[in-house]
Parts: sequence; structure tokens; C-alpha cells
Amino acid sequence: MKAVGVIVEYNPFHNGHKFHLEQAKVISGSEIVICVMSGNFLQRGEPALVSKWNRTEMALLAGADLVFELPYRFATQNADIFANGAVSLLEASGCDSICFGSESGDIEAFINTLDFLEQHDAEFQQQVKEQISLGVSYPKAAALSFKKLSPEQDTDLLDLSKPNNILGLQYVSAIRKQKSGMTPITIARKSAEYHDENFASETIASATSIRKSLFSNHGSPENIRPFMPHSSFELLEKYKQQFGCFHSWENYWPLLKYKLLQTSPEEMRNIHGVEEGLEHRLVSTALESDTFLAFMERVKTKRYTWTRLQRACLHILMNVKKAEMEDAQKSSYLRLLGMTNKGREYLQKEKKNLGLPLVSKTSANQRELELDIRASSIYSLGLQGREQRMLMKMEYSQPPIMIRS
Repeated sequence: MKAVGVIVEYNPFHNGHKFHLEQAKVISGSEIVICVMSGNFLQRGEPALVSKWNRTEMALLAGADLVFELPYRFATQNADIFANGAVSLLEASGCDSICFGSESGDIEAFINTLDFLEQHDAEFQQQVKEQISLGVSYPKAAALSFKKLSPEQDTDLLDLSKPNNILGLQYVSAIRKQKSGMTPITIARKSAEYHDENFASETIASATSIRKSLFSNHGSPENIRPFMPHSSFELLEKYKQQFGCFHSWENYWPLLKYKLLQTSPEEMRNIHGVEEGLEHRLVSTALESDTFLAFMERVKTKRYTWTRLQRACLHILMNVKKAEMEDAQKSSYLRLLGMTNKGREYLQKEKKNLGLPLVSKTSANQRELELDIRASSIYSLGLQGREQRMLMKMEYSQPPIMIRS
């Protein structure tokens, strides 16, 4: 059974994601779509709007056949590590191809850009260092350096100021690094840009604009109904009714503030993502901030991007030491979150050929899953009382979600 892989967060699942799944299947000629999906915390260092179980069900009801969890040690890191971990999982699951969305929509541009960067690596790295020394963040430094090096008239290269182009380039690079036989495929993003905060069309909106609408309307999902499949909208409403809220950093601010104020500078320097004296700035800013938003607006500088700061804060909240995130190149297991009938059939046929051990149930003594289990426990602390206990328990009691089509 031919399979195409997609790397996703689904925060939450919307019509653009459904379009991507449909196109991935058609363009690749595949019978099966396999998702590698971030768990309860995401690449930008923030909690997912709803749990990984809710988002898994959204994906399976809208066209995915299998959903595997991208472990915390990959899901909450920069684009290079994120991509390497995700690609290793899709390779292990037996995918023939990977399909990702991009602003470019031209796979040859990704190949050409990767070739260009490999040929000019020393010059590119030097340019990046010079830009960073001027106080520019790494993503901006990389985009400026590439623009300076690449010929202006060369239209065969990517625009690396665009977020999905940057991430897509890392996917193609990871395929090459891992000597994978998977074929990369890209489709152009439709209507909405990744960071769009407003609705761009009548049916397609970015996940950013959907989340903004939810929180600006006090958690009422009615405004976002046109931009999501009916099944996803219903699951979003169900989550709010079942657990009482959607997750945001504000749910965790009292916990983070406590952690910042009670951790010594020496201890904090051992936390992953805390570099260059950042611990002092974080602590002094926490003292004068009543909300997470106010804290972030005060602590952000040109040097430290919002994403980098959020990731550092997440690792502090999680107490993730630098040593725990070392050597994050390839995953060592496939954690199954859910499947359809077709997905189960695929697993039964391919189980002996999977490149990694398949995990369908967790227990407290599974050391390799320790970070993922810890992440789920911390994530549940964004809720209160019975709901908190219910979500925490799901990490051990919830079997892979099964959708019978």
C-alpha cells in the first residue's frame, strides 16, 4: 500500500489542512496518508489549543489514516531538528513520499536552493555570523545572508523570508542527510499566509487567525465555523464542553512565574535554550509582569525572537536540561496516536518492515518516553480539578484512537 507522509501540528485542523491531505494523496498517487504530529507542545514553544488526542481525531475524520506523535525533543526545537526528527519517523513508517505546503509550490526551487547553499556553505555561515553580531535574530540573519549571496535575477531559488519555505527546505535537507528514498512533494499554500491574523477568504484561514478569533471572542468558536471541516468544529466544541477551556500560555503563567522565581541562575543555565545570560533577563522581567503576554512583550528584543523565548520558557516550565535534548537527530520509536480501518490494514501488512519499535500504550517506566509523558502531565496542569486529572490519566489509559470509516 503506497503511503505519503505529512508533518503537521493541526492547531487546530482547518480547511487548508483538509485541502493539503486531499492533494497529498492525489499528487503522490497514494492509498494511505501518514501524519507525524506534534504532541501537546508545539514548535513555536507554546501549548496546543486542544490535546493531541482531540487533534488526532480531527485528522482521522478529515482524511488521515495514521497519526504518529512527534516526540517533545523534536517537536519543540528549531526547524533543522524538528525536520530531522519528523522525517526519520516518516521514513521508519514506510512512506514513499513526503508532501508539504509552501509559499513556493515548486519542488525544483527547493532542490536548487539546497544545492546552492551546500556550494556556498562557508560564505553563508560567515554572513550569518556577521548578521547575528549586529543583534539580528538567527531566522532573519539566515534570510538576509541568503538574499545577499544569491543572484537577484535567479528566479529558480526560494524566498527564504517565508516561514513555510524555510521549513520545507529543512524537510528536503533532512531527506538528503538521512539518505532517504522518500520523494519530496510540495503544494502552494492556498489563500492564507502562515502568520495571517485575519481571515483571508470565505473558507480558508490560517491557524493563527482561528486561534486569535477564539481567544478574542472569549472562547466562542462560532466565528470560525466556516473555516473548519464540520467534524473538526464539533470536536473543538466538545473539548471546550468537556475540559472547560482552550489552552494558551496564560493558563501556565502562574506556574512559569513560580519556576522562574524559585530557580537559581546556576540551575537555569542548565536548562535547554537558556543561553547568553538570558536567565537574568527572564527573572527580572517576571517580577514586574502580571500576565504571560505582558512578560513576553517586555522580555522580547531584536536578538531574541518571540519563538526562541517561548521555547526557552517552555523548557524552564518542563525543567528540561540541556543533556536531555542532546543528539536529537532521529527518533527511536513510533508512538501511535490513532488510525482508521485503512491505517490499521497498512500497519498489519507493514509491521515487520517498520524501521522503529511501535508504541501504542505508555507506562511510567518507559524511559525513552519520559519527556513526552512529562509534557502531557505539565500540559494537563493548564486545567483544574476533575478535568486536570482526566486529561493527565489519558496519557496512560487512552488507547490509539480508532476511526471506522
